[in-house]
Amino acid sequence: MMYGIAILPSAEIKEFANSYRKRFDPYYRVISPHITVREKEEWTEEQLQAAISHLEDLSRTVSPFQLTFNRFSSYFPVNNVIYLALEQVEPVIDLHDKLCTGPLVDTEKAYTYHPHLTIGQKLGADELHDVLASVKNTPVDFSFNVDSIQLLGKQENGEWSVIRSFPLQG
Repeated sequence: MMYGIAILPSAEIKEFANSYRKRFDPYYRVISPHITVREKEEWTEEQLQAAISHLEDLSRTVSPFQLTFNRFSSYFPVNNVIYLALEQVEPVIDLHDKLCTGPLVDTEKAYTYHPHLTIGQKLGADELHDVLASVKNTPVDFSFNVDSIQLLGKQENGEWSVIRSFPLQG
């Protein structure tokens, strides 16, 4: 089964993101707005149990933290993705770096990890520029407290759901 690890934002942020995602993200119906902490990958039952144990240990040492989305941005020209950008990425990068150790060590990354919340992807170049031009001056100021991380699993119908939440207790 496919698994991933993410931070789920507040309901207010999900609603805001989904107002864009329903038009610009083909994965809108299969996964909730999220910040990916660990990319999806296929795990055996043994790997899943090792990951759960690792997440339990990690969650006991990491304290809750605050995040703020403050603008729209894009990965263009590398990738035609539009996303909500974080004011400070360091707390999530730190969480990612701590997570990607032990049984979740990730040595074959094709890119540098950059936390974000995708609102549009698989866009053509013209559509990306049109959407980005229309949102770039939209005020964005959404803060939320990150007090847990979620283990997500891809179900047989293609939808992603929370398998388990791990409260941050550090």
